[in-house]
Amino acid sequence: MSGAPPGRAGGGRELARRTAEALALTWRAGPPSCLLHALLAIVQGLLPASIAWLTKELLDRLQHGGRTDGPEPLALVSGLCLLTTLYALLPQLSEYARARLQRGIALVVQDRLYGTVNRFTGMARFETPSFLDRLRLAQEAAFSAPEQVTASLFAVVQHFLTLAGLTAVLFTVSPVITVVTVAAALPVLLVEVSLSRERARMMFALSPRNRRQLFYQRMLLDLAAVKEIRLFGLGGFLLARMNHETRLINAAEERMDRRSLLRQGPLTALGALIAGGGLAWMTMAAVRGEFTIGDVSAFIASVAGVQGALIALVLQCTGAYHALLLLGHFTDITAAGPDLPVREEPLPTGPLERGITFDDVWFRYGDSGPWVLRGVSLTLPHGKSLALVGLNGAGKSTLVKLACRLYDPVRGAIRWDGVDLRELDPERLRDRISAVFQDSVEYDFSVADNIGLGDLAHRDDLGRIVAAAERAGAHDLVSALPRGYGTLLSRIFAEEGEGAGEGDTGVTLSGGQWQRLALARAMMREGRDLLILDEPSAGLDAAAEERVHERLRAFADGATTLLISHRLGTVRRADEIVVLDGGRITEAGTHAELMRYGGTYARLFAIQAAGYTDDAEEAGKRC
Repeated sequence: MSGAPPGRAGGGRELARRTAEALALTWRAGPPSCLLHALLAIVQGLLPASIAWLTKELLDRLQHGGRTDGPEPLALVSGLCLLTTLYALLPQLSEYARARLQRGIALVVQDRLYGTVNRFTGMARFETPSFLDRLRLAQEAAFSAPEQVTASLFAVVQHFLTLAGLTAVLFTVSPVITVVTVAAALPVLLVEVSLSRERARMMFALSPRNRRQLFYQRMLLDLAAVKEIRLFGLGGFLLARMNHETRLINAAEERMDRRSLLRQGPLTALGALIAGGGLAWMTMAAVRGEFTIGDVSAFIASVAGVQGALIALVLQCTGAYHALLLLGHFTDITAAGPDLPVREEPLPTGPLERGITFDDVWFRYGDSGPWVLRGVSLTLPHGKSLALVGLNGAGKSTLVKLACRLYDPVRGAIRWDGVDLRELDPERLRDRISAVFQDSVEYDFSVADNIGLGDLAHRDDLGRIVAAAERAGAHDLVSALPRGYGTLLSRIFAEEGEGAGEGDTGVTLSGGQWQRLALARAMMREGRDLLILDEPSAGLDAAAEERVHERLRAFADGATTLLISHRLGTVRRADEIVVLDGGRITEAGTHAELMRYGGTYARLFAIQAAGYTDDAEEAGKRC
């Protein structure tokens, strides 16, 4: 994924490309609102000069008693009333059109950004800090930058027309003052462009600190962390760290604001001196009879208007430039190619018939990271069960990610009935897989949705949802909830619908209860070829664990099963047990074979068995 360096838009061609994309997003968000906004900008841009000229003509007519050639005073007054009324009303209409556009753009960019992220096939980008920084900036830019670019461009058109009109009026009064006034504003443009680049670089540099700040904020408010934070007294520690990051962010922003003040202040003072000097000269000339009262009025309005329009034009240009810099993060994300290569015409993913093979698979997270898997070769025969055993960090979960093609091996291949997974459509492949993960998601949805998400095609089939819950041993649990399968499992959102009282919140479940729902979600996917069970009984007591594994064996009948568990009593019935150590397979065989071998598996099993024996003896003594 490429893009211009932070603080640079990559040249005129890149600026033009981003501008065109922002305009295209705006047009897609609402063509009528876009046209209305543009029309209003043009009309508003022409009003100041028109009002200044009519005011000049009216004062000149009044000064000469209405004896000069031109429109009658009442006609001029009527015109001024109309223009000033428009001048007062059009900003409100323009704001309405802008708000409509903003809502439309928010929907378009939301669909574009999150749709792009959803199309990423693997996980690597989500575990890369630099990508997460850019994604956070893209999220911030997505909902503001396109609208800001468009609004700034419309404002540029408006202020340019205002500048051109008032400059023409001012030129008729004093060409010299016109040139000086315009020339004095040029340094402002250069300073603002420079400051805009510095602000963009600062934002990118502060992104890691902003991410840490958000992390501490989430931790202090996270329901799952409240118990431990309260017990260990971590609140003050986390708050201190969050405040430290905030102070560093504030210090960087303060330095930026100070530089802006020091550069912009003198230029603003210069503009004020030019306006004051011009007014003094104009007043003295009018006393000598060289200018009319209308000329002086036009001069005052035009000088103030030209300076204001120039400053506004510069600010809008730099605002658009800054928004274009930020929009680069959005365009980089949305233009990113696939994170894993997918064939244009993938081979069909048929039902598993022979099995899944890992052939000399090597893998590591990043080119400089340590090897997590080192030459792993194994086979999951169709209809059989294989258990992975090993200490933490042995590579078990990584092997599961590779089997789901969330990553590709660095070397070697994984084959589905002899076909490399890279030749298959990842979406079709994953449709042939069901899984229960140790860190399964707790969705803030209803019970029915929490289970039904396992198979979206049957999410509304309550009978199938209930059957999945019964297979997972969760039906009695769900039946005891206030609204059964319609109960909202959340403390964040309030209950809705018939029977819900105002302020009613959902309910929360224990870890073991959530795990049962995760099992039910996996069991929604009937008829799959591969069932992955990553610590499926985590959080369950011994009796519940045994019942769950009995149900899983019945559900997995005829499917290929890959089981990961630290509780070796649950893996002993697997057709084959593979021991991973340091990313390598060190032992493989049935439970009986590995016990006779007397290696790592036998040692770990004996340790766990001894723990259960001691517990049983202690329980017997207490009885």
